[in-house]
Amino acid sequence: MGEPHRVGIVGLGVISAQYLGTLAHHPGVQVAAVVDLDRTRAEKVAADLPGARVAADLDDLLAADDVTTVLDLTTPGAHAPVALACAAAGKGRYGEKPLAADLAAAREVAAAATAAGTRLGCAPDTVLGTGVQTARAAVEAGLLGTPTAATATWVSPGHERWHPDPDFYYAAGGGPLLDMGPYYLTSLVHLLGPVAWVQGAASRSRDVRTIGRGPRAGQQVPVEVATHVTGVLGHVGGALTTVTVSFDAVASHARPIEVHGTAGSLVVPDPNRFAGDVELNRLDGDGWEVLPRAPGSWTPGAGSACWRWSARPASTTPGARRGRAATSACTSWRSCPAC
Repeated sequence: MGEPHRVGIVGLGVISAQYLGTLAHHPGVQVAAVVDLDRTRAEKVAADLPGARVAADLDDLLAADDVTTVLDLTTPGAHAPVALACAAAGKGRYGEKPLAADLAAAREVAAAATAAGTRLGCAPDTVLGTGVQTARAAVEAGLLGTPTAATATWVSPGHERWHPDPDFYYAAGGGPLLDMGPYYLTSLVHLLGPVAWVQGAASRSRDVRTIGRGPRAGQQVPVEVATHVTGVLGHVGGALTTVTVSFDAVASHARPIEVHGTAGSLVVPDPNRFAGDVELNRLDGDGWEVLPRAPGSWTPGAGSACWRWSARPASTTPGARRGRAATSACTSWRSCPAC
């Protein structure tokens, strides 16, 4: 296997546990350094990672030679500054979604990485799991005939009900579209190809949210972003997708993603997970059937992109070999097994 891929982690909040569950004991990865605004938290995490050091700050982490790739788990407002600093230091950067808090910042980040010749990646990589890969294999095998439509639905009453520090979900870079939307939109592009046009509308039900749990329970958080977003995506291939993502609804019976075609309909499992059953209803069939897992598909975990980055040269460009728009994860780590 050679030398492990050396990763430095920036930001050690709630989501970091999922990434560490994948990376901490993987033989292809060494977590070389960690840094967090809360040094005590960083020291606690480093204590469970043999050989990991606690960096004084981001500049300290980037200045050392023991980090090849930075795993950015900061809140959305910090994503662009961290990514620009990584490019300036010649380090690869893979991070949580979104890539940046707005389109202009995302373009600046991409341009900086291109100019520096560094790798740039962004979650979600859940599209590389068995769920979406099995669904993609079904679409590409023609089991749906010509794809005509899709629906994607995710609703919740809001993350303030469970998250101890939910402020960033309601600030720039937050909201349901940039928080949960990437899982659904990345999967839809992976299944149906690039999007040619978009129509949408958004609303905000209230101006404050009340934290429900943790030491700050009862405190109010200002809401600066839309909390209900709905829209239609026109795919280049002709299919139309209807999307709804919301922090303003209690629950839904809707399947996470359904894809329809002239010969069948497909139910895709939760795109926030790597696995799940894919169901197909054929035009002249006997109802819903669970499809077998696509050959070669696998069930990775959060952060897989970081260790897979070392598996293929950075010049490799996936997606392009199939004439499709690459997903965020594929563009990032350039080793999608489906490509």
